[in-house]
Amino acid sequence: MRDPLFEPKAPKQTVSITLNSDLYAKAKGLGINASKVAEEALADEYSARLSEALRAEIREELAALDRYEAQHGSYPELVRAHYERDDGAV
Repeated sequence: MRDPLFEPKAPKQTVSITLNSDLYAKAKGLGINASKVAEEALADEYSARLSEALRAEIREELAALDRYEAQHGSYPELVRAHYERDDGAV
């Protein structure tokens, strides 16, 4: 099972956010829990940004690997050449 992005049982913290008053009143009138919706939306945004940061890190690492291979050759090819026998068989 994957680790959660944040501690779900962490204590709640009171924060102040600014919302459109008409939207808030209409949402409250429908019984929408603004705190719960805000927490879920914040968790979704956090997850999306964390995923994008990870993808960017992976892209950077793959680019570094490409640069290394361009300069030094492919690691599997280097290993293959090292262990290749005189008759060409691996």
